[in-house]
Amino acid sequence: MRAAVLHEIGQEKLEVLDDVEAVGFGPGKVRLRIRATGLCHSDVSAMSGVLPQPAPFIPGHEGAGEVVDIGDGVTGLSAGDRVLVCWLPACGACPSCKRGQTQLCLAGFMNAGTPNFKRPGGDVFGFAGTGTFTEEVVVGAGCAVPIPDDVPFEIAALIGCGVTTGLGAAINTAKVEPGSSVAVIGCGGVGISTIQGARVQGAAQIIAVDPVASRREAALRFGATEAVAPDGLADAKQRVTGGEGFDYVFEVVGKSATARTAYENTRRGGTLCVVGAGAMDDNFQVNMFELFFDEKRILPSMYGGGDVLRSYERAIALWRAGRIDLESMITHRVRLDGVNDALDQMRTGESLRTCIEL
Repeated sequence: MRAAVLHEIGQEKLEVLDDVEAVGFGPGKVRLRIRATGLCHSDVSAMSGVLPQPAPFIPGHEGAGEVVDIGDGVTGLSAGDRVLVCWLPACGACPSCKRGQTQLCLAGFMNAGTPNFKRPGGDVFGFAGTGTFTEEVVVGAGCAVPIPDDVPFEIAALIGCGVTTGLGAAINTAKVEPGSSVAVIGCGGVGISTIQGARVQGAAQIIAVDPVASRREAALRFGATEAVAPDGLADAKQRVTGGEGFDYVFEVVGKSATARTAYENTRRGGTLCVVGAGAMDDNFQVNMFELFFDEKRILPSMYGGGDVLRSYERAIALWRAGRIDLESMITHRVRLDGVNDALDQMRTGESLRTCIEL
């Protein structure tokens, strides 16, 4: 089958090949025909080495499609079912799952180190244990979540990661309060979803911060009350909060420098929510006096900070009700052969989300 493969970490281009085979099908597994997948910045970060990922690998973790076959012991799924790909499935038995923090379950990460594809030249990994830049993939049954018939594949793919992450950061993790002031630093697909989550929660002011003009313009369409370049944040802080700082600041970039900026623009007693996935050697520093004296809450948000299955259902309900706009987030559509053009647009910030149709 066809798939987009990165041969070595650090390469910027993917090679679209037609000699890839999905492997590992058996008890507890399902084979999926991918119909649409989103291009997320995490895919780019894995390609560059910012996020750990063995190579060669097939990027992609925001996918949706149809069940082709089910292995022994799989219940609740049948061939032909429409599903989205959950890249971090919950095992239901570990301490995190039992506490209701299924987003912290490590079962999915255990599968990330096992190749789930092969070529004539050897094994190929799938990013985050999935790898959706391909026509078919074999995953654990928990990775295949049924979706209603009225949810298009391209919308379901977004819900599989970016939308759930951004909405959940505002709703589950930070628990944005009505009437509050919010700043969102980084307005790609996850940042836009965070803005929509803050709007759903009833924030009074939502300041979008991004160096790319097209993303600032998009942020206003999705619910930001104001959009500024990074050098305009200080002025916005003064005008909107009287210099005190925002009630909630979301860092959706994944870098210590922007996390520090977010901290400095959070009011005393306010909440800094870290949503971006960064490098293991990029350290965020806070001195012990300000940590104590300012009493700012620093809350990381992993995959939306809540039960992902419930989060999927909530995203679909909000979309059906017209409370969030998901169709407009897909600003670029390509076939698999156009994946490198989509990567270039992602790196320059020219698109919020690319839908790759397979």
